[in-house]
Amino acid sequence: MIRKLLPVALGAMLLVTGCKSTETMTAQQTNPSFPAFDTEGHRGARGLMPENSIPAMMKALELGVTTLEMDTHVTKDGKVVVTHDPYINHLYARTPDGKDLTKEESKNYAIYQLDYEQVRQFELGTKFYDTYPHQEKVKTYIPLLAELIDSVQNHLKTNNLPQVFYNIETKSVADGDKKIHPEPAEFVKKLVEVLEEKNITPWVIVQSFDPRTLQVLHQQYPHIKASLLVSNKDSFEENIARLGFTPQVYSPSYKLVTPELLAKAHAQNIKVIPWTVNTVEDITRLKAMGVDGIISDYPNLFKEVQE
Repeated sequence: MIRKLLPVALGAMLLVTGCKSTETMTAQQTNPSFPAFDTEGHRGARGLMPENSIPAMMKALELGVTTLEMDTHVTKDGKVVVTHDPYINHLYARTPDGKDLTKEESKNYAIYQLDYEQVRQFELGTKFYDTYPHQEKVKTYIPLLAELIDSVQNHLKTNNLPQVFYNIETKSVADGDKKIHPEPAEFVKKLVEVLEEKNITPWVIVQSFDPRTLQVLHQQYPHIKASLLVSNKDSFEENIARLGFTPQVYSPSYKLVTPELLAKAHAQNIKVIPWTVNTVEDITRLKAMGVDGIISDYPNLFKEVQE
């Protein structure tokens, strides 16, 4: 009788263990642990590849970042694209036929006033960009956020790499509504639709200098992490009060980071991840001070600090 019961008991134990294992996996997928120290490739790997491009993201993954940082705008036909500037940037972009643009000419090409098929035709990665002289020359284009996510996720799966986070900025300003971008609610809605379609919301932080988009995010999509970008010299308390809620991340210009700021943020369980830190000396100093991560144009520097 005992022998007959053993397989049943063992099966029950395995079922319970399996359920617990599934629960653990589900918890990790719905609320993954944030990196102990977050290494973020700014605009992918801006110092090494054309910024906000798929090749830049691939380079950042190759260098082992834990988070891909990027910017988003919305096109005339409602597509979320990965690019920093409201206009085609004359400093590093060329026309579809490979000609250089002047600063004045670039103002004729607002992302929000063009359909995505028009935006995609502009050429990135072939023009020397003197601010980032080490950028590899790779002909590319402004990608859809959806396409970029697919490329990253396929690369991770194919190469059996750990899941990375996405730190995605909504590029908006108070006087730009309906001119160079949608109103905050529409912008956030378009962004979240892509994130939900791609099933990556647990791995996303939405960041912005514009409190309005983060407020919409917090009110309508509270399950998605928020990061307040800061470039002003207002106090930590003033910036948080203006935001109106406690974000998961406070992301100041690296020159604004002090031990006092870190103490205040950490007292509220807010992580501090400064931008944009481009020397080994500054990364080392800030890491020793106690920041929770670094955003850098040169993600290759992170390994030098570790060594």
